Formats: sequence, structure tokens, C-alpha cells
Amino acid sequence: MSSKIYFKKSRGFDLRRRLINLTTRLHHRIAPNHARSVARKVLLTPVRSKKAAAEPAGLTRKPIATSEGMMMTYSLGEGPTWVLGHGWSGSSRQFYTLMEHIAASGFKALAFDNPAHGESEGQFGHLPGFVAAFDSILEQQNCIAGVVAHSMGGAMVLESRHPLLQDKPVLLVAPVLNYTENLISTVERSGYSMKLFHDVVEDIAEQYHSPLDSINPLNRLNGRQAKAVIVHDKYDRFASYAHSELASTNQNVTLITTEGLGHGRILQSDQLKSGFDMLITEQKG
Repeated sequence: MSSKIYFKKSRGFDLRRRLINLTTRLHHRIAPNHARSVARKVLLTPVRSKKAAAEPAGLTRKPIATSEGMMMTYSLGEGPTWVLGHGWSGSSRQFYTLMEHIAASGFKALAFDNPAHGESEGQFGHLPGFVAAFDSILEQQNCIAGVVAHSMGGAMVLESRHPLLQDKPVLLVAPVLNYTENLISTVERSGYSMKLFHDVVEDIAEQYHSPLDSINPLNRLNGRQAKAVIVHDKYDRFASYAHSELASTNQNVTLITTEGLGHGRILQSDQLKSGFDMLITEQKG
């Protein structure tokens, strides 16, 4: 259900959307506690991807204890570590092609499945939980060389305040830089009760000390001094390319534009490998 809410694009009058609005508002009015419990399941349960992907030779799996439960990590190669974080309803498997490229370039690629994703523990997924798990992963590293993040994973990286990230380059793939605006508009389009949505969000905000209106990945990116490369498809239907264009006016941000790769296929692209090569070349320089 959650993937239909977050990724379905509806236009014009939609009877199903109208029915969702009426039933969720009525449910919230009659049985508010039960409605919030159901809403958490509907809004915060990602789809655990079951797409098969051939594992790279030498890939090592290792579960790591974090504040969000046990997160499964996947490492490949030896050398300075690049950490890779996926987006909503994604998994580390999406990075296998890039991980092979990173390892072949003399680095260690360390990917992890976010809470309630892939092979990690957890029932619910949300950005504050992503950030907490990511910070826990970083806490167990002596140092890192940089970070790669896809989609909502980009917001996760940019919202993190972990000191290991301060001067490190980031490679952002189809990032959701207008995270709050995008989240609210997609839930509104679904027809789901916005009052019920905000009740769920406020519970998370209180638990993680992370109010929704404080989340602004674009501003975080503009405030960073380290280099960033964004690889984004011009016709991405799920993450705003226009906001990546806006970010590229920052002298520390380089935008690589693709066409025809969409939001997911871009992860297997040569342009993404080129973005990584650009960052490590600057590091060596």
C-alpha cells in the first residue's frame, strides 16, 4: 500500500482517492487510536524488494547492531571506505554494479539495507529512522572516503550531522532534495487523511527529535563545503530534477544529466560510474 501512496501519480478526479479520503477521515474521527495504528502500517511499511540480482564475487554480508535494530551490511573490495545508502523500498542489491566499480578503483564499498528494507530488521521505515541507522553504521567506522546515496537515501545523508561526513564528498543519485514538499504532496494526492498523516509524523518527530518542517536536504547541501556530484535523469518521475538543477548553481555541486534512465535504471549507468570517478579524481588532486 505504501508504495502506491508514494509512487502513484494521479491526475484529475480519482474516485478511489476520494473514497480513501472519506474512509480515513471517518476512521480517525470514530477510533483515533486504531486509525493511527493502521496509518503507521499503511504509511510507513515499505515494499521489501524481492528482485533477484547476481552477487559480485567476494561480496561479504555482515549484520551490524544499530539503534534501529540489526542492519545487514554488504562489503566489497579493500581500501578507504565509501558508504552506500538506498532509498524507499530499495535495497543494497541496487548498488552491486557500482560496488564492483568502486572496488575495482581501489576502495571498499560498504552498503547497508535500511530499517524494514532488504535483509535488515524493522517493520516501519521513515527518514528519521534512516538517519539513525546510517549514523550507527558510521559510528562503527574509523573513517570514510565518501558516501553514495539514492533517492530518499540522499535526504538521509544530507540530514545526518555525523562528524565523519563533514569534509567528505557525496555522490547523490536521483536525490529527493525537496523531501518535505514531495512527501506532503504525494500523500495529499493519494487522498489519505492529512490530519491522520500529521498525527503519525508528529509521533515520529517527538520520538526522534526531528520535526518535519526542520527537514530540508537542499539547504543542507547548499551549506556543505565538500564536493558533491548529482547524477539525475531529466525526466525522473519520482524525484525532482529541477531541484537538482537548482543545487548545481552551488560551486561545490556538479550535475550530470541523463535521459531515458528514469529513477531506477540510472543506478546501473555509466554516467553514475563517471560521477564517482570525478569525485575520486578530485580527491587525488
